[in-house]
Amino acid sequence: MPTTETRRLNPLLMWGIFFAVIVVVTVVVRSLTRDEVEVRVAAVSHQNLISSVSTNGKVEPIDGFQAHAAAPGTISKIYVHVGQKVSAGEMLLKMDDSEAVARVAAANAALRSAEAAMHNLEQGGSQGERIGLEGDLSKARLQQRQAASDLAALKQLQQKGAASGSEVAAAQDRLQSADSTLENVQLRMSKPFSGPDRTRVAAQVSDAKAALASAEASLADDNIRSPIPGTVYSIPVSTYDFVPMGEDLMDVADLNKMQIRAYFDEPEIGVLAAGQAVSIVWPAKPGKTWHGHIKRAPTTVITYGTRNVGECIITVDDARGDLLPNTNVTVTVTTSQRFNVLSVPREALHTEGMSDFVYRVVDRRLVRTPVVVGAVNLIRVEIVSGLTDKDTVALSALSNRELSNGLAVKAVE
Repeated sequence: MPTTETRRLNPLLMWGIFFAVIVVVTVVVRSLTRDEVEVRVAAVSHQNLISSVSTNGKVEPIDGFQAHAAAPGTISKIYVHVGQKVSAGEMLLKMDDSEAVARVAAANAALRSAEAAMHNLEQGGSQGERIGLEGDLSKARLQQRQAASDLAALKQLQQKGAASGSEVAAAQDRLQSADSTLENVQLRMSKPFSGPDRTRVAAQVSDAKAALASAEASLADDNIRSPIPGTVYSIPVSTYDFVPMGEDLMDVADLNKMQIRAYFDEPEIGVLAAGQAVSIVWPAKPGKTWHGHIKRAPTTVITYGTRNVGECIITVDDARGDLLPNTNVTVTVTTSQRFNVLSVPREALHTEGMSDFVYRVVDRRLVRTPVVVGAVNLIRVEIVSGLTDKDTVALSALSNRELSNGLAVKAVE
């Protein structure tokens, strides 16, 4: 009987062992293949690393002149055309100056009148006034002599009893009155005008000169000349147009000396500095690139629309009259240049706290490796230490699996 039972159990035991082995092998194989994640990888290599920031800007002349209407008026004549080169002092435009000419004439007349009043004051009055005073002086002297003679005669008669005391007293009163009249006339001739009179006339002369200067300036403003040599690039008005005060009449500039006013977002201004190289592109001329440098880096943050920005002034180094004022361009500032440095794609870099690291691929597994980072641009990162050019780093998994230290991976270039 035992022999019979043993023979019956052996096949069952064998089948059990067989199935157990299959299960174990299946589990092992599945565990080995399930954890091997496909990841994109890149080799650590030496490359040139250029960092830059871009924004939009507007072109403007460095040395320009914009003529404005000093007062409301009509355009009388335009002497130049757009694109014409002009020299300093050349006539550009003339406003109707009939009113300005009239104001100059009126101011000249007022000044001559005030200066004549000052001359008369310094000479003791006008000629007619001086003749009148001299006549008054002769008359006063004559009356004084006559009164003195009458008094002397009456006193002699009084001694003889032929004149009364009242007659002598009346003659003395007439002499005193004549003396007073003569003294007043002599005072008027020596000091014909008081201090306030002189102040008033001097103020009239000063006001008349200021009015004449203002009228002449207005007349000059009606004849607009270019203060600089350059090119006329804008004439927004036409002959016989009526323009209000302050209206833009004409723009002149040296088109070989241009600059760009650009606004960079606040996070970018920390890497900007005077002297950094700039490339300039204008969509109206595709394929053409201008070059320049930062003349003035941002010094403060301002609000520009909905953005917090820093204003940057960029000098164009190779303008040849082909970059027009007021055009919108794209500027790219090179903030740093590193040549033949060890680098990896930026995607490979991870940061945790204050530490930077990458995942190296070693024997089909990921190894977390600390690195020291140098220059960074939009696509690559300089590795100062931690890697060699023989290493390969993981970028990302093709699935949604997160990278981790020790993860089994299958590299995909």
